[in-house]
Amino acid sequence: MNSQEMTTKIETGEGFISALDQSGGSTPKALLGYGVTESDYSGDEEMFAKIHEMRTRVVTSPSFNGDKVLGAILFERTMDGDAGGMPVPELLKSRGVVPFLKVDKGLEDEADGVQMMKPMPDLDALLERGKAKGVFGTKMRSVINSASASGIAAIVKQQFDVGKQILAHGLMPIIEPEYNIKSADRAEGETILRDEIAKQLDALPSGTKVMLKLSLPVEANLYKPLVDHPNTARVVALSGGFARKEACEHLAANEGMIASFSRALLEELRAQMDDSDFDASLATAIEEIRCASAT
Repeated sequence: MNSQEMTTKIETGEGFISALDQSGGSTPKALLGYGVTESDYSGDEEMFAKIHEMRTRVVTSPSFNGDKVLGAILFERTMDGDAGGMPVPELLKSRGVVPFLKVDKGLEDEADGVQMMKPMPDLDALLERGKAKGVFGTKMRSVINSASASGIAAIVKQQFDVGKQILAHGLMPIIEPEYNIKSADRAEGETILRDEIAKQLDALPSGTKVMLKLSLPVEANLYKPLVDHPNTARVVALSGGFARKEACEHLAANEGMIASFSRALLEELRAQMDDSDFDASLATAIEEIRCASAT
C-alpha cells in the first residue's frame, strides 16, 4: 500500500484498528492475560521477547488481515522487529493492515485532574525512523481523571501541539486523551473534552486531518460532532478496561466511531492454544469488533 491507499483505507475503510502497543509498564499484565507469568521470563529483555512472540502470533495469524483490520498500533520494539521473516510494518502492509507507532514515553504524575505526557526530546528522530520503516501514523496517550476544565484544556493542547509536530513529518497523528472510565464525574468531563477538542480542530488549517482515540462516552453519540468535523480523519474508541462484549455494546451505540481495542481484542488468546484454536478465537474477536464498528 502506498500513502494514498493507506489514507483512503483509514478514512473510509470498514473495520477497526488493533492496538498492539503495550509498553514496559503494561507488558507484564498483558502477558499474564495471555497465560505467561513472571516466572516464565527473567528481566526486561526476556519479557519483551515474550510479548513479541505474542504479537508475532497475532499479526501472522490467517484471520489478521486487511479485510477487517484496518490498522495496527505498534510498540517501538515491535516496529523494529521481524515477523514472518519480514520487518513488522512491511508484513502488516503486505496483509493490507496500516501500521501506526506509539510514540509517547508514558505519563507524568497526576496534576489538576490529569496526567500529561512525559517530554519526548527524541520525537523528531523517532518519527523519521518510523517513516523510513513505512509507518503511516502515530499514537500518543494521556489520561483525564476528573472534570477539571483547566486540566482538560491543558491536556488537549499538549496533544494537539505534539500532533502538529507529527503532521510536519508527513505522518497521521492519533490524538488520545483517554478519559478514565472509573471517574465519578466522567459525563461532565467528557462534554468539556469534546468542546476543547472541537476548538483545536477548528484551529487547524483547512485540509489538515488528525485522528482521535477516545474512551467510549457515557452519553451515546456525544462525540458525533467530532466524527463529522472536516479536520477529523477518523474517531476510534479504546476499550478502556471494558471486556469485549460490553465494549462492543457501547461502541455500537456510537455512530461513526470504530474500535481501537487492545485488551478486548486479545482477552481470550492464550499461549497454550494450538494454532487452530488460536486463530479461531482471534477470528471470533475480530468479527465481533468489526460488527460493532460498522455503525
